[in-house]
This record gives sequence, C-alpha cells and structure tokens, in this order.
Amino acid sequence: MKKLLTGLVVLMGLTGTVQAADPQAGEELAGGCVACHGEAGAEPTQGEYPKLSGIGENYLYRQLKAIQSGDREIPMMAGQLDGMSDQDLKDIAAYFGQQDMPRGEADPELVDQGESLYRGGDMSKGVAACTACHGPQGKGNEPAGYPRISGQSSGYVAQTLKDYKSGARVHNEQSQIMGGIASRLSDSEIEAVAEYIEGLY
Repeated sequence: MKKLLTGLVVLMGLTGTVQAADPQAGEELAGGCVACHGEAGAEPTQGEYPKLSGIGENYLYRQLKAIQSGDREIPMMAGQLDGMSDQDLKDIAAYFGQQDMPRGEADPELVDQGESLYRGGDMSKGVAACTACHGPQGKGNEPAGYPRISGQSSGYVAQTLKDYKSGARVHNEQSQIMGGIASRLSDSEIEAVAEYIEGLY
C-alpha cells in the first residue's frame, strides 16, 4: 500500500509539471514574428512567407520544434527561436492557432485546373487528392497535425510544394508523404493548385 501511495504521489507530481499552452503568453513571445508574418500572422510582408494565423496549433508547434532543432532549415528563421523553451513554442503555436486565416483570392484562370487536382488528384500519376489530409475546404486535421491551408498565400504554397518536390523540405514522415506527391506535379500544376488553395473556403 505504501508503494502504491508513493507511486501516485510521484505520478501526480509529474503530471502537475505539464502546463497547458497559454495563447496570451504566446502573443507576447510572437512580437518579433510581425516583421515577416504580419499582425497576428495574417498578412505576411512577402508572398513567399506563410500566413500563420489559424494554420493549426499542433502543426505549427511541430514545425517550430523542427526549425529550432535544425531538422527544418529556414535561413530567415535562423536564431529566431534560440533560447526558447518547449513551453514557449507551445504558447506561440497556441496564439497563432486561435487567429483567423484571412480570405485570399485565386487567379480565376487557374481555378478549374487547381480544383481538379485538389479534389480529385491525378491517379494516372499517383497524385492523391489534397482533400484526403487537408479536407474539402482546406481546414486541415488538427489532431493529426495536418495544417489548414485554405486562404494560405499562393506564393508560399507554390514554394513549399517546390521545396517538397526537390527534397529540401523532407524531414519527417508527413513531409515524406508530401515529397512523394509534389515530385509528381509539374510546375504549372503546382501553380494552379496553389492559386486554388489561396481562394478556397
């Protein structure tokens, strides 16, 4: 009985150290992010920078961890996460996860081709539909860590798909899946699906 009680006390002590993510603390920590990602992560200063607002807390936390560890190399992010704790990264991810992704606008000339790829893929080339992981409206799958992509900047989506295609962004199991898909897309198909995603709601 004494061992059981001791075990429960230790277990309670361990679980007591786990803190929930704090979006308010994350907002304070994310002050420097504004320079590239815009206010609340919603309006990047360049098209190749991602919108972080509403992208997904779980997904963003994992990306921040990968960037901090060097598994995902982004020269513009060098040093930005140095000295931050795991809790800091969770708080930042929680803050951006609570923001709204602003609406984007697709190039009408590329919408049909982009929609066809997004919704149906291209079985002749082994390209899965984007809906399988990101959902029909691009809202993602938070528990599985698949990001929301609807409304994301087309420039960022296109560059990301090209990075997956070249292998520059393949660093874990999910990115290997994306690498396999992107490797089968032409540059024009990448542009079309990226435009469709920006205007998807």
